[in-house]
Amino acid sequence: MNSLAFLTLLGSLFSTTVAVVFDLSELEWNLVNQNGSISVPGAVPSQVHLDLLRAGVITEPLLGINDFTERWVFQDNWTYTADLTPLLTGGEIQSTDQLLLVFHGIDTVANITVANKPIAWVNNQFRQYVYDVSFLNAITSGNLTVALESAYYYGLNVSMRPDAETILGDTFEVPADRAYIRKIASDFGWDWGPGFVPSGIFRPAYLVSLSNSTTNATSSSPTNDTSQLVFVEETSVDIYKVGQNFSVPPNETADWVVNVTLALRTAGTFSSPSISVSVAELNITSPQFSLDELSATSDSDSPTWVTVLWQIPDSIPQRWYPHNLGTPKLYNLTIALNLTADSGSDVELTVRTGFRTIKLAQLPYSQEDIDARGITPGDQWHFEINGKAFYSLGTNIIPFDPFYARTTTDQVRWVLESAVSSGQNMLRIWGGGIYQPDSEETGGYDFYSLCDELGILAWSEFIFSDTLYPINDFFLESIEPEVRQNVRRVNRHPSNVQWAGGNEIEGIVTGVNTSMANGTIYLNEFVTLFQDFLHDIAVSETHSVPYTDCSTTKGVLSLDPYILRFNNGTRGNIYGNSERYNYDASQAFNYSTFPVSRFVNEFGFHSMPSFYSWEEVLTSPDDFSFNSTVVASRDHHPPAGSLAFPNPNAPQGQAQMTQGVELWLPTPSTSDSNQTFAQWCWSTQIFQSMTMMSQIAWYRRGAGQGENNLGALVWQLNDIWQGVSWSSIEYSGRWKVLQYGMTTTFSPLTIYPFWTPDNQTLEVLVTSDRWETVDGTAQLTWYDWNGNMLNTSTRDFAIPTLNNSLIFSASGLDSILPSGKKATDVWMLLNVTAQVDNKTVTNEQYFTPVSLADVTLVDPRIKVDATQDLIFTLSALGGVAPWTWIDHPAGTVGMFVDDTTGIPSNGFYLVPGIDRTLKFVLNEKLSTNASPDPADFVLRSLWNNTHTE
Repeated sequence: MNSLAFLTLLGSLFSTTVAVVFDLSELEWNLVNQNGSISVPGAVPSQVHLDLLRAGVITEPLLGINDFTERWVFQDNWTYTADLTPLLTGGEIQSTDQLLLVFHGIDTVANITVANKPIAWVNNQFRQYVYDVSFLNAITSGNLTVALESAYYYGLNVSMRPDAETILGDTFEVPADRAYIRKIASDFGWDWGPGFVPSGIFRPAYLVSLSNSTTNATSSSPTNDTSQLVFVEETSVDIYKVGQNFSVPPNETADWVVNVTLALRTAGTFSSPSISVSVAELNITSPQFSLDELSATSDSDSPTWVTVLWQIPDSIPQRWYPHNLGTPKLYNLTIALNLTADSGSDVELTVRTGFRTIKLAQLPYSQEDIDARGITPGDQWHFEINGKAFYSLGTNIIPFDPFYARTTTDQVRWVLESAVSSGQNMLRIWGGGIYQPDSEETGGYDFYSLCDELGILAWSEFIFSDTLYPINDFFLESIEPEVRQNVRRVNRHPSNVQWAGGNEIEGIVTGVNTSMANGTIYLNEFVTLFQDFLHDIAVSETHSVPYTDCSTTKGVLSLDPYILRFNNGTRGNIYGNSERYNYDASQAFNYSTFPVSRFVNEFGFHSMPSFYSWEEVLTSPDDFSFNSTVVASRDHHPPAGSLAFPNPNAPQGQAQMTQGVELWLPTPSTSDSNQTFAQWCWSTQIFQSMTMMSQIAWYRRGAGQGENNLGALVWQLNDIWQGVSWSSIEYSGRWKVLQYGMTTTFSPLTIYPFWTPDNQTLEVLVTSDRWETVDGTAQLTWYDWNGNMLNTSTRDFAIPTLNNSLIFSASGLDSILPSGKKATDVWMLLNVTAQVDNKTVTNEQYFTPVSLADVTLVDPRIKVDATQDLIFTLSALGGVAPWTWIDHPAGTVGMFVDDTTGIPSNGFYLVPGIDRTLKFVLNEKLSTNASPDPADFVLRSLWNNTHTE
């Protein structure tokens, strides 16, 4: 063939195959709208907006107000067509016995036709589809057509059926009754992103050719004829302990069970097949497991399922750990399928995996824990890795782009590496987005394999979010294969920590149950779907990870049978986990408003992206203003709740950010409008970081309190566009202030000042997430704003496992402040040093007894010495510069690290006489400016909020 990719994919793990595979991206595709007025070249994988962009029909959807002006795209129907004649006449598939059409993702509602023969109607974005199209062997021409229906109109039409149930839930922007559509929920808009409602063949697609004998095989290699005989449609590798399941915790000394399950399609019949499994690095091989006869699968058949269980002694493999607790050890597991008794290994699949146990502790604390450890009665809610409880430090993941098909592994790797660099060990894959993929060949980019490699845990969710869902046979029949496919696919990844049924729905339904006369109906439907249906599927497909009904939950009354607690609790006891959002900036540091919880899986505050990100999308100089029409239109908080544009609720979100800056920082106002706008954007990020750092510190403090808090996951890590959001990393990959702030508060050892202004009480705590006792020294130093040291003191400490140590406590400003000083004149530098994991760990924090808006700053006169290899030495020649910050120029992606420790560092108090040397580490793969000039880096501090010099 001339234009088509002719591939043999050995060991590709979605539908692993050793058949001949034709990548359908190499066909010439055409895209046309319903009335034929638009016809442009198409692509696979792709989406309609992206193909229209490439053809020049539309401009970049993320520019300006294109999320409004390009709504016509999702209100049309679109058809992708490819001519199959080159395949049918090229000889590569002639005389084969079976042809399979494989789609790894269609977004979302579509009719599939091959050579004018209807193949299927699909309506689920989250499923893999495989169809037998062997009839193509008998013809020499024909088209492959995927006719996509507008998901927007599909949702409206389905919800208006006379038998349709009234659905309760949130409409963020596009009112399409998304509960009826198995599609990314945030495609319809969210409070941090646009509603483009894209469509397309958004993941890779293939044509697979199988033969039933070596006499008509098409392989170009005569020694590899049998490689045309089998297609492995699904692969599941579930590793757990003997006896372990959802309700039975792992016995840490028991043997490992390696559960290998394959879904096979064959064009022939094999009477005595067998499977063996091996790990070359460990020099171990299983016995030969005999299988039942494999029969040829036809158009109407499901694949043939085969399962083998191999036990390995506990002591043989090294265990996988998240990066901050050990080594994320991975092994290559080889699965050899022998088709006949006397054959060698006809099919070999290599799976990268690891050995670890995960437990989600949800049952009541023992009376011994309550008495001996002072734990508040109630239920546990935390994770254990390899038999040990640990502190979950991390963030939440949303889709990486409004258009999935243009996400790359390099982009995702940068976000995940950034999470690791900032000390995170867990990412929650939010249930309103997408099931994250684990290979480029099947998903377009990688996610789970990167988590395995980098040692970061992935909290996985089924894709249900912020609405109730209809319970009917049609709906359940669609989601059952969706859930089974994704659980089986993810099983092999040691990074996966659990499956949650969905996002925030339990709270919605319990509220409805008490506030509506017919609320019990919705509660019963929730129980049917999330307590029973999804639970039963999950636990039937995996023994290695737990299931919980919802991201935020009151927990369970029982694991076996699985019965949810809901509001059946005892007053004063603590159950389940929680989240916290409070947009009154005056309460940002009021600890009495923070939840006292076992685990906090969402908490956040929104901020602006940087000036550089706005430059990517704003098209007029007049737009560069905090409350300009275009800037405000990209604030979707609170969401519009309709197609109204610009968002009529945006002034609320803008006002919340404004309040945060004006209450706690100098209000940006200079003679340069662009600088003022840049300082406003940056200042909202400072406030975001300040309020998030205070909450993280509070929840980590809870590990040593009655709540025994063992989890803090910030909302959110990544961004979906250049707009107002809760993210710590901007759409381009640029770190916000919060990302550097989390590097400080997610450190293994942290120090933090807990100040309660109502009673003028200051407590300074040092917190550790280590499993061993940590000994160290803390230093508390008072300065004035000129940079003069007023006094200093040191405290030694010893912190037990997952706990904290109180090193300073005082009440009344007179006993706290340096003698003769006013609260507006001074601030405290807090440092801690200890040996952790045979390394010196330091941590730094700051305490100001009043808001920075009320202090009198002194011109810091910052001197910058820069080298061509992007090393910057910063010196304050005047006063103290709070929140000193360096911005890297447009077109660059990277992070600043301390040149001595290598730890990410930016956004700190620069003190006269204490220089800082930072190095900018450039990500060359993502940067369009690969050789930035040091002169183009911009330095700013709070002094610049009101001064241009």
